[in-house]
Amino acid sequence: MEKLKTILTAIFGALSSLFGALAIPIILLVLCNVIDYGTGIAACKYRNEKINSYKGLRGIIKKVCMWLLIVVGAIIDQLLLYAAGQVGINIPFTFAIACVVAIWLVCNELISILENIADIGVPLPAFLNKLVKNIKSQIEEKTDFKDEDKDESED
Repeated sequence: MEKLKTILTAIFGALSSLFGALAIPIILLVLCNVIDYGTGIAACKYRNEKINSYKGLRGIIKKVCMWLLIVVGAIIDQLLLYAAGQVGINIPFTFAIACVVAIWLVCNELISILENIADIGVPLPAFLNKLVKNIKSQIEEKTDFKDEDKDESED
């Protein structure tokens, strides 16, 4: 048991060192990806769907694309850090956009997990779905950028 604790602590320490604030959302997304995939497969029986390799591969590709979105967010973060550094601005955070993307994806995965569990027939507390959707909508509201071209054309 102690060896497992040591290994997990070392892995978490390495992830924290490498990704900083992005480490927790990454760990949560991995966990949610695995749970969503598993509950999706389990829910197929209750949805009168057959499990096939095409659907399974499509699900895996979707999960890979989620990770690519986080990579895109991290690239944008690095570009912003570089640009700010060139003009003498010190930005105290490293992965802000990637964190927002990861948290949004975790919320999507949680919604999917809840839908899968509901399809299996497990009763869900009403507040749980509302809570996750509320968190997701708050992220969307806080990061909503107005289309400046659209606003100017309406004047």
